[in-house]
Amino acid sequence: MESYNTVHTGGSGEITEKKSRFIAEVFPVVSEEEAMKHLDEVRKKHWDARHHCWAYVIGRNPSAERMSDDGEPAGTAGKPILEVIRGRRITDVLVIVTRYFGGTLLGTGGLVRAYTASASEGLKHSKIITKIHGFKLKIRTEYTELGKLQYLLGKRGILTLDSIYEDKAELIVLVPDEEECALQEEIMEGTNGRAAMEKGDGCWFARMGDGTEVFTE
Repeated sequence: MESYNTVHTGGSGEITEKKSRFIAEVFPVVSEEEAMKHLDEVRKKHWDARHHCWAYVIGRNPSAERMSDDGEPAGTAGKPILEVIRGRRITDVLVIVTRYFGGTLLGTGGLVRAYTASASEGLKHSKIITKIHGFKLKIRTEYTELGKLQYLLGKRGILTLDSIYEDKAELIVLVPDEEECALQEEIMEGTNGRAAMEKGDGCWFARMGDGTEVFTE
């Protein structure tokens, strides 16, 4: 299945380590320009902070990655943030961790742990979704076959985008690409060939709580 994890809504989280405050902010981004714009905004908002360390992952197959320690000892800030993103297998995301120095040096190990924990905290308060590539499928069938059709779709976990009930029942569902052939065969068998199907355009979609959202990308 062609799918990937990304941030739908960014969030923030904060930890304190030996009086140093680490404030993580998470942003969905699709370009380096967008990432740098968010970084400028955070720097202006926290103008009195000592460090604004960050990492981003953008794109897929392959992805583009960048990170910055922003004055912290090499490898103690940007890389731990990036490793948290990699560990969650998320793309199209920027994580910025702002540090207000508390007067006590943490050492390299302490810094790595603090930046790791703060990045994780920021992502914990963000909305992470899985985008799946597929297509819209319009299915028209007699009402006598509707129950069988709904059971079949539910068994396969196929998401229903819309339902229209007129002279016939019409469902618009979201089908992952890899499900296409097997699903269409099962629908024809389950409805004794009385279902009419019309394949629509390809799209990305994701489960959003109790509903579904379709994306242009």
